[in-house]
Amino acid sequence: MKTQTIIEPGRSEKNYWRDLWRYRELFYVLSWRDFKVRYSQTVLGVLWVVIRPLLTMLIFTWLFGRLAKMPFEGAAPYSVMVLAGILPWQFFANSLSESSNSLIANERLVSKVYFPRMIIPASAVLTNFVDFLFSLFILAALFVYYGYMPPVQIAFLPLFAICLLIASMGPALWLTAVMVKFRDFRHLIPFILQVGIFISPVGYSSSVIPAEWKWAYSLNPLVGVIDGFRWCIVRGAHNPLLSQSFYISLSIAILFFYLAILQFRKMEKTFADVI
Repeated sequence: MKTQTIIEPGRSEKNYWRDLWRYRELFYVLSWRDFKVRYSQTVLGVLWVVIRPLLTMLIFTWLFGRLAKMPFEGAAPYSVMVLAGILPWQFFANSLSESSNSLIANERLVSKVYFPRMIIPASAVLTNFVDFLFSLFILAALFVYYGYMPPVQIAFLPLFAICLLIASMGPALWLTAVMVKFRDFRHLIPFILQVGIFISPVGYSSSVIPAEWKWAYSLNPLVGVIDGFRWCIVRGAHNPLLSQSFYISLSIAILFFYLAILQFRKMEKTFADVI
């Protein structure tokens, strides 16, 4: 039986989201390749998933906890509170820096083969999400080390992990699309991340922000996510589901995700020519 190939104007546009599912094997292949390449020819290999957040936790605990003596809410060791902010932030930062350059790194694939280009940055984010899941074992190790029992609301952690994916995917898609045309952004991303780690409640609790500025601070979509992670892990932390700031952060994350998809789809048609 002969197969027929139908060439129809706009056909790829109509079937774009269906093609994302049809090309799911490419999604898995790219994710697995990125994961292997990242730790190939390294002495410690996958252990870097544990070492990086652990070192950052030690520095922030000393900087904010002992040197600056920043107040924090809840009944948990300061290291646990800090790590609950470092893990989601590190996932966001890694997703942003690696996905933004993903289309350029796959120039030959993009310019010669048709497939939904969104698969490439999405696979980079997925690879970092796997790292994020592995790094959660550090939290478990800290619980054992301090003899600390997390609260029952730790069961809500998957919910905030989904919020973290949404908050990360939006900027990742937007920067990926913009980087193809404007390569100058590669110099801005490290600066954005350096500033972002201090304007996000990573090494300190968001409770130190004055009430009158809470709404402005919550325009950062990671504020609600990190507060959610802390609530799940730190006993006595405020419940973000009862605060307005969480819904402001979540709304910004969802809006940015939606607008980033529109921007990516709009620029996607020119990727093969510009790249």
